[in-house]
Amino acid sequence: MRAVRKSGKIYTLGVAAIAVLLLSTACDSAGTDNGKSPTGSFPPGATGSPAPSGTPSASGTTPPGGGSAASPSQSPGGGSTGVVACNDNDLSIGTSGWRQDSGQHLLITATNFTDKACTLYHYPYVRFGTDIGAPYGAAESNPRAIATIGPKEKAYAGVFLFKAGQQTWTATSFSLGYQDRALNSNKEVAPLDIRLSDEVGSLSVGPNPWVTYWNTDLRAVEDFLFRSGKS
Repeated sequence: MRAVRKSGKIYTLGVAAIAVLLLSTACDSAGTDNGKSPTGSFPPGATGSPAPSGTPSASGTTPPGGGSAASPSQSPGGGSTGVVACNDNDLSIGTSGWRQDSGQHLLITATNFTDKACTLYHYPYVRFGTDIGAPYGAAESNPRAIATIGPKEKAYAGVFLFKAGQQTWTATSFSLGYQDRALNSNKEVAPLDIRLSDEVGSLSVGPNPWVTYWNTDLRAVEDFLFRSGKS
């Protein structure tokens, strides 16, 4: 044991205590990440779009509005941890159009009326009237993030119906199906038959309709329908 004199006082330090202090100093200088890791974020949706023509009035429908921001757990091409795929029992479906559009596009709005979040994967399976063939294909309109919607939140998909000058037929209803995480899954599941809203009434359907992917940002759907050059 050693005595150290400082400012007229004597401090006694044991050899073991000195060793503990030296070891603690070495550990502190090494540094740790304390279990933290970096987090990321997703880019916001596109801005600027034509306004929908009004409030859908079909049973169980809601008007289109701004989409909710993507959850931090969402990522393009992947799902949200612990969130199941949406199905008929989770959603109310509304239909509407756009002013000055000549009826060439349809907006499908899905609202989650449950108390739990669910995910709308990829794009909806859409058929019009009594069509029992393959659902219409999707244009390359992949969303910026997987469309996971919480209670009362909405997701949107747009349908291109026809080009000017094309021969069309009239539809007053359509059917809707949903995919799981795997692309093109659930095609064998019977779709839900849905009446078009009173606002829409009937649709003119051309020979090559197509749909967009689900998106929580309405403006992103509108930008693709009206600004992508695909219509």
